[in-house]
Amino acid sequence: MNDHPPFAVAVDLAIFTIREGALAALLVERGGDPYAGSWALPGGFVEADEDAETAAWRELHEETGVEKFAGHLEQLKTYSAPDRDPRMRVVSVAHVAFAPDLPDPEAGSDAANARWWAAEDVLDDDQVALAFDHDQILTDARERIRAKLEYTTLATDFVSEPFTLPDLRRVYAAVWGTPPDLGNFRRKVLGTAGFVVPTDSHGEPSGSGGRKALLYRRGPATLIQPPMLRRTTA
Repeated sequence: MNDHPPFAVAVDLAIFTIREGALAALLVERGGDPYAGSWALPGGFVEADEDAETAAWRELHEETGVEKFAGHLEQLKTYSAPDRDPRMRVVSVAHVAFAPDLPDPEAGSDAANARWWAAEDVLDDDQVALAFDHDQILTDARERIRAKLEYTTLATDFVSEPFTLPDLRRVYAAVWGTPPDLGNFRRKVLGTAGFVVPTDSHGEPSGSGGRKALLYRRGPATLIQPPMLRRTTA
């Protein structure tokens, strides 16, 4: 005799990109209960014959039409509060991804709509109330991405080559919500071997001084040590 209550494992995906100079998150409008009409992260139940990552890619495509992409994807955290889903006990293995040039989504499966939202509008300005505990998952995911930019060169994936240092700094500003200190930023980027590689060309003048900015390409480095820490507020 099995005395265990119904139990399921799910996946939720916090997918980020940069759109119009701002960090954007992919959300779906739920087409059925629970939380019909509410916005949520793409996701769903893990099937018996698949692992969590396989389920994550499958649910992403089924709900948004977005195909598996080459950008960064990793497990974020397991969310297991007993009351996080009103249907039954559901443990979610959340994943986070951050990639450039992701396409416009198309709602599918049980999603009524799918679109990119500015992460700030969802998490900081409370323009969207998310279903389940997805506000917490999205908050944790954004913090993971922000930390990634402190100790990796991932930001260079979001600029078209060749690029200027101001172009690269705008990526940090979009993800962190505030631009990094200019002096520290230049020291870290130019002082980390292989972070960027200078070219022999210059772009448009930077600032009002009329000097043309040197153009760079991505270097082979993947880590920033010591990290380029964000500004802290009192």
